Amino acid sequence: MFVQITGVRRQVLISLCLYLGQLTIGYASAWSGPVIPKLRNLEESPLPYLLTESQLSLVATFIYLGCMIGPYIMVWLSNTKGRKPCMIAGAIGIALAYVVLATANNLAMIYIGRFMVGFGAGTINIVNLVYMGEMASPNIRGILLTVYGVFFTVGAIILYSTGPFVSYYGTTYIGISLSLAHAFSILWIPESPLFYALQGREQEMTKVLEDLGRSQDVDKLLKKKEEFSNTNTKREWIELFSIRSNRKALFIVGVINILQHTSGVLAVVFFSAAIFDMAGSSIESHLAMIIIGCFQLLGSVVTPFFIEGTGRKRILAISSAICSLSMFLLGTYFYLDLKDNPIVDNIKWLPVVVLIMFYIGYDSGLGIIPNAIIGEMFTSNVRSKGSTLTMTTSWFFGFMVTTAFGALLEAVGGHVAFWFFSCTCACAVLFTIFFVPETKGKTLLEIQDAL
Repeated sequence: MFVQITGVRRQVLISLCLYLGQLTIGYASAWSGPVIPKLRNLEESPLPYLLTESQLSLVATFIYLGCMIGPYIMVWLSNTKGRKPCMIAGAIGIALAYVVLATANNLAMIYIGRFMVGFGAGTINIVNLVYMGEMASPNIRGILLTVYGVFFTVGAIILYSTGPFVSYYGTTYIGISLSLAHAFSILWIPESPLFYALQGREQEMTKVLEDLGRSQDVDKLLKKKEEFSNTNTKREWIELFSIRSNRKALFIVGVINILQHTSGVLAVVFFSAAIFDMAGSSIESHLAMIIIGCFQLLGSVVTPFFIEGTGRKRILAISSAICSLSMFLLGTYFYLDLKDNPIVDNIKWLPVVVLIMFYIGYDSGLGIIPNAIIGEMFTSNVRSKGSTLTMTTSWFFGFMVTTAFGALLEAVGGHVAFWFFSCTCACAVLFTIFFVPETKGKTLLEIQDAL
């Protein structure tokens, strides 16, 4: 497939194969949005009984548990077996997970399927980023990494566009197709040049770098091999907590990523159709989700063009403030609806407008900057450990809060949940102002000195 294509064009084509993985993750993350209403209907549900709101919450959030485990296992395997086999395994794992979901006849099988989806998604997410960082030329790496978020959103839009019009089983068959397409595309890409260097396979490493148009980087990768050979895993974990700059970095990126995952975004994604149904919106839920997905895509596409000029800190603070206001307005709408206030009949359009505002705000800052600063804050020798610990911790908090969302809907109503998310986003504004450093235009060494 790529035999006659070399240089930057080859890197772009390889990136497209990786983007299929992000598209698959976006589809998997949003899967419960149109599926939960099907599980509330015995005629559409694969189960012979209805589920409680708490059980539906777990259907949505079990993906988090798999995501937390996947990175720890696959980061180790990627250094011993290779990046490429891990990516293929993650894609096939998601395909098998959808098979479990398609054949589910009890709640336990749905839980297992969602857990398996999360394991595969966590694997693909981490290994894709590792591979991209090792494959791409420094001058285009930032651009190629930025597009990751775009394809994640495209995956969600595919679900929003098809989920309401196909059966429960149809949503799983589409997921299987996307996963297998990603697995087959990975077969065509080369192994990471750094993996070849670590394995002492210098001839294969040189060949891959030449095909990528990076033959000048051979000596750099050989030097990295020496650096990795001298690393000590136990010492890295100790330095993550013993060195002051790393402790401060762990605190900053840990808190802001926890606030990101508890902002309400995944609760909205997981329960999107249900939110519109409960709100009695004048716009049909499936159409509203497509509209929101398109604005979400707009937010993720626009930010990369001005993030370096405006700075991470300012964008993050403004983004978090927009999210806080959006969640407050949505909570107020549900409160008025609960009290049967007549004004609600005249503002049935409000949930769609508010969620459009939320997603534009979220995807323009709070959704991308916390992940971006992870790679800028830690010293190089502990970056992988700090990144993995940060991501899995924030996923755990996201799992807890999003699972509680279903219970809150059932116990006290949606307004309390959305006001909680509003407070969380307000905390993100304050934390950004007082604790998050501006890293725009600074080298990694300058950032470490500042910490």
